[in-house]
Amino acid sequence: MAPNLLDLACSACDRSYDRASWRWRCDCGAPLEFAASPWDGDAGTEFGDDPPASWGDSTAGLWSFERFLPTSPRVSLGEGRTPLVDAPAWNAAFKLEYVSPTGSFKDRGATTTLSVAAELGVDRVVEDSSGNAGAAIATYAARAGIDADIYVPASVKPGKRRAIERAGANVVPIEGDRGAVTDACVDAVESGDAWYASHAWNPAFFAGTATFAYEVCAQRGWTAPDAVVLPIGHGTLFLGAYRGFRALRAVGWIDSVPRLLGAQAAGYAPIVAERHGRDAAAGENEVADGIRIREPVRKQQILDAIDATDGDAIALPEPAVTRALDALHRRGFYTEPTCAIAPAALETYRDRGVLAPDADVVVPLTGSGLKS
Repeated sequence: MAPNLLDLACSACDRSYDRASWRWRCDCGAPLEFAASPWDGDAGTEFGDDPPASWGDSTAGLWSFERFLPTSPRVSLGEGRTPLVDAPAWNAAFKLEYVSPTGSFKDRGATTTLSVAAELGVDRVVEDSSGNAGAAIATYAARAGIDADIYVPASVKPGKRRAIERAGANVVPIEGDRGAVTDACVDAVESGDAWYASHAWNPAFFAGTATFAYEVCAQRGWTAPDAVVLPIGHGTLFLGAYRGFRALRAVGWIDSVPRLLGAQAAGYAPIVAERHGRDAAAGENEVADGIRIREPVRKQQILDAIDATDGDAIALPEPAVTRALDALHRRGFYTEPTCAIAPAALETYRDRGVLAPDADVVVPLTGSGLKS
């Protein structure tokens, strides 16, 4: 019998868990994945040889790709279908994720995560976040009628805290760095009965962010770009994109997976340190607060995705991100500061010869300036 789409399997050992024993991580401590990929024939989903001429009902948003997702759209606000626009000043295309319902790409993961929670009958979720994921989870939990506790740094930007509070979630401010916030949230999960809607741990979140790749290719007539330049904190969008492009190649709808080129904040760049040494990761960047993650949960998966796509990761100092943010605003892209790190990285990759001047590149603009 085919496994249920909500059954889980460990990413590091041979343990598995059925939907009735859903948990946030394996007993061995590693992240869990869905046991059956939705595009795997064993999951009972069939795909044609060619992609659809149209990617579904215009009102369905990212759920146009429901066949690739582990659940139905139980909790949705019309997310997805974000514009893909030319950006001549960067010789690239920008995907405007910041026009999502709560102003960031995290809505992609929130809709799938809360849809899974609703399917499982969850009545309370918890999440830890520097702001955007918390706002997304809080908003979609409100849509679902599910209670939410959101753990945030005490220094979280006021606009992001207000968005969480106005959705009716309980905000739990934690003193200390981003790691301290996660530790406090995990302690609460392990000592209570709440469901961990984590954008770093929960596989449903990555199923949602994979739709970024589906949309990029659909908007380009089912061709993949040469490269995608993305921010890396916990790697939520980076790994989602990797999985999405791989899925499309697996079903034969694109010919190749693009190079995935990451951007991290200097001083908070563990992927860069692993690949290029500590000196390459050193520096300061307080402006890109949304990706200041020292220990990503899925670090090895991020490194593997970089290797598999002939990709790379670089660390950007604060002045480069500030310049990129000013350039974005002057050209009509009103984004938050963290969002500017990917366009800044694109320029650096070209300066270093990693990308040819005429390479076909897509860059997501991940968060709205209205949250700044």
